[in-house]
Amino acid sequence: MSHCPHVDATTNTMNQTIVQKGNFNRVLEMVESLSSSEQDVLIEIVQKRLREKRRKEIAASIAEARTEYKTGKTQRVTVDELMAELDE
Repeated sequence: MSHCPHVDATTNTMNQTIVQKGNFNRVLEMVESLSSSEQDVLIEIVQKRLREKRRKEIAASIAEARTEYKTGKTQRVTVDELMAELDE
């Protein structure tokens, strides 16, 4: 057994990746065992959940930006000012 934290962390990450790939492959096999109509319903459900997750991420980003603006960490700029800053 290794006593080096870096090696242990790398080994743990590799083991997790192997397990995740195995789980992913099992999920794919399960999906393939479904009928076409069940797969269609599953796709709709997954897409809906992904849209909702993305909406929540956007809402959290907006809330964070508003907080930063209120606390003076950011300021309003025009599009031209923003573009000029990006060009720098």
